[in-house]
Amino acid sequence: MLKSATVNVVMGAVAGMLLSATSLAVAGNEDDSHYLLDTAGKPVLSSRKDECLKTPTSPNTPKQVFVECGDITDRDGDGVPDDKDECPDNTKEELVAGVEENGCPKDSDKDGVPDYRDDCPNNTAREISKGVDSRGCPRDDDEDGVPNYRDHCPGTPPGARVNEFGCAETDKVVRDILGSDVSFKFDSAKLLAAGKATLNRIAGEILAEEAYVVEVVIVGHTDSSGPQRYNQKLSERRAKSVAEYLIAKGVPAAKVKQIGKGELEPVASNKTRKGRKQNRRVVIDVGMSK
Repeated sequence: MLKSATVNVVMGAVAGMLLSATSLAVAGNEDDSHYLLDTAGKPVLSSRKDECLKTPTSPNTPKQVFVECGDITDRDGDGVPDDKDECPDNTKEELVAGVEENGCPKDSDKDGVPDYRDDCPNNTAREISKGVDSRGCPRDDDEDGVPNYRDHCPGTPPGARVNEFGCAETDKVVRDILGSDVSFKFDSAKLLAAGKATLNRIAGEILAEEAYVVEVVIVGHTDSSGPQRYNQKLSERRAKSVAEYLIAKGVPAAKVKQIGKGELEPVASNKTRKGRKQNRRVVIDVGMSK
């Protein structure tokens, strides 16, 4: 009995060893992409190019892929392995200008247009702030030759002559004068019906030629009656009242400028009643580009 048991144990051990060897061989065949790693976690290379030493599966040799072993390609040849390349199919044209660390075409000024098709590759942050066109150059929406980032008048009409700030140069000025006595309540900036009627006409004329209107300058004036400081404030309030009314009627706010000059620029003598009446006024100058 004892001899028989001993034989069984020996046979079992031998069978177990054979089974383990078979399992190991199978594991090796199934996981033949496992590589022998050095202490730095890098694959140990064999004497052949792009070949690494294999090792049986163990917890210390997890399944990994390596550039050194030829597992990871670089199909566009940009120097960035495909597993880290966000743009793995760059063209020759794109590669000539260089790529970023992520493998995508280089964009030196970060304007969204890659260098290989950027005619303005060194835009400043200020230039980019108003946008760039498909060529990577600062946008010029009204095509007046002045880019948006420094265009103070971005809506000039086609063909209009402009200055360095993109504003149409004024060819003529159309002037209207509102007599304060009939346009405003006494000692007030509140418009009367006659004043509103005049402004309705002016607003209509401006809107009819809006494309050619460069600016609308509104200047309030008073006579010399009363304190100078008070007159200055009254002239400012009346100019503001006119500006707000025209804007409410559709005149572009960007083209409207207002100022009060108080009693500083009389057009007649303040010593007479008639002269003082002439001095109490609001002047509206509409600058036109044609």
